[in-house]
Amino acid sequence: MRGRINLLLALVLALGLGVNIARQVAEAGPRVQAEDQSVIHLAREFIEMIVAELKEAPDPDGKLNQIAHDLNRQRHISIALRDAAGNALTPPRADEDDDARAPPAWFVSLVHPEQTAVSVPVSIHGKPGSLVITSHPNDEIAEIWDGILTQLEIGSAIALSLFLVIMTVVGRALRPLESLSQAMIALEAGRYDARVAPGGAPELAAICTRLNHLAATLGEAVDEKRRLAERTVSLQDRERKEIARELHDEFGPYLFSLRAHASALAKLSEARELSTEAVRKHGGAILEQINALQQFNRRVLERLRPVGLAELGLRQALESLSRLWRESHPEVTIETTISPALGATGETADLTIYRIVQEALTNVFRHARATSVNVTIEPVEQPGGAREGRGCARVRIRDNGHGMEPDQKLGFGLVGMRERILALGGTLNVASGEGGVTVEALIPTAAS
Repeated sequence: MRGRINLLLALVLALGLGVNIARQVAEAGPRVQAEDQSVIHLAREFIEMIVAELKEAPDPDGKLNQIAHDLNRQRHISIALRDAAGNALTPPRADEDDDARAPPAWFVSLVHPEQTAVSVPVSIHGKPGSLVITSHPNDEIAEIWDGILTQLEIGSAIALSLFLVIMTVVGRALRPLESLSQAMIALEAGRYDARVAPGGAPELAAICTRLNHLAATLGEAVDEKRRLAERTVSLQDRERKEIARELHDEFGPYLFSLRAHASALAKLSEARELSTEAVRKHGGAILEQINALQQFNRRVLERLRPVGLAELGLRQALESLSRLWRESHPEVTIETTISPALGATGETADLTIYRIVQEALTNVFRHARATSVNVTIEPVEQPGGAREGRGCARVRIRDNGHGMEPDQKLGFGLVGMRERILALGGTLNVASGEGGVTVEALIPTAAS
């Protein structure tokens, strides 16, 4: 770009200088013609006036020769005394040596191709003769040519100076482009710490500032992505550890107890006298263990995937979840409001809504010490961005607990939910105050 701008600038300056020189060359011809006619006219009037005064001179012929000799030294004209036959009676005008700056022949023929001459009749020794006035515009042409050369030299110097100055200014103005290119190459290679020093034209400085902001944002996004990946792995490991612990702490003892009762029943079957009471006792214990295992299995499945969400729908699943919490915590009031205009949201959105409500209620009963929880789900349009106008479900869970500590970070559960919601194109915000904690999520729905 710098080379193209400099080339264009050089062409413009050369064109301007060429147009100016061409104008002077075009004006040279009329200028020489006007000067030629003016000199001839003045010389003729002057000579006619002198010739008229020769009659009163004591020696007219001598005076005439002296006049012809003196006027022959004029710059732009030559005067020759000729007889009636046209023979020169005075020596020819001596030409000056050629000057190194003398105009070339093509320029002379261009501006003044013909020579002008006029004749004034006189009497020489009583015989008719004439004074021939011949124009010599070479001096005028030389002056014009010298002016053109001077203009060319000065104009070239000025144009070169302007070219160098503007080239320097343009170079400094476009210098950030190279830094921008290097920074973009660095960003493409994944080096998001690359920065460009703002400089040059204000527009380029603004672009440099925006590129620096973009690089910082990309760096933060990559770091956030890496942290999210680490959190995802950590959450998966944590979930697996909890499931493994529950299987070990609950499922294992139940199986051991079932095996013990089954062994006891096997021994009773080998006895000679069968004790009905003992069989009933061991059978009842086995039934209790099986019921406990079913409840445990239901809890595990509920954590992995809500039971009945696909079969009963989101409303029934949330009502069942609220009912379970009410039964285990009767001192806490739970109000669940689902807008009738919500409509179908899609399987992914249903599961995400259920999980965010489940996680928020779990945090309330674990940490908030609240007495009231309000759950609201309603349809809204997602504002801003490329997805503007897309249908969303707004999920708001508000409690009246003591809130979060000022420097307290979100737990793994809400962090995992935020990652999931962001992946769907939604948002999750957690606001804490003296009146409790409010969890609000915008979840895009499949019905949009």
